[in-house]
Amino acid sequence: MNTLNTGTIVLIIVVVLVVAIILWGIHAYNSLITLRNRVGNGWAQIDVQLKQRSDLIPNLVETVKGYATHESGVLAEVTKARAGVVAAASDPQATTAQRAEAENALSKALVNLRATAEAYPDLKANQNFLDLQNQLSQIEQKIAYARQFYNDVVLKLNTAVETFPTTIVAGMFHIGHSQYFQADEGARQAPQVKF
Repeated sequence: MNTLNTGTIVLIIVVVLVVAIILWGIHAYNSLITLRNRVGNGWAQIDVQLKQRSDLIPNLVETVKGYATHESGVLAEVTKARAGVVAAASDPQATTAQRAEAENALSKALVNLRATAEAYPDLKANQNFLDLQNQLSQIEQKIAYARQFYNDVVLKLNTAVETFPTTIVAGMFHIGHSQYFQADEGARQAPQVKF
């Protein structure tokens, strides 16, 4: 009788442990999927802001063209950089790093465009230009926030994928790392603007 009770107790303990491990595995899997979905959502939020910025740029370029007719190099650089962003955004094979590189090139071109506008007092006083510049500034702030949110979620996902014991579940279901949205080396340096 005593052995039957001991065997029953051992069986109950084993069943409880198996159930606990299964429940933990389900929780870990769901947590990883939630983080992966948040990464996707974070990227989508960046994409929305980048699209707004991209849509605003032709208006800004046209406004500057009216005043800065001999600054065609700067305007061509902005137009080319915007085209690169549009191409990267529409390419489903583009990686986060490729998209970030295109966005960084556009950001540098916009800095040059703003610096060019400083040389034209009439342009700086133009209400249309001021409105466009204000909208662009607001969008840049939203992009910065969206990038920060995205990178925070990527950090959480990457940490979960790398830490034990969730790394086991991540490996079983092929849930991998995500790339951070990083500025390239050139974006960290002040642009050289010459008139």
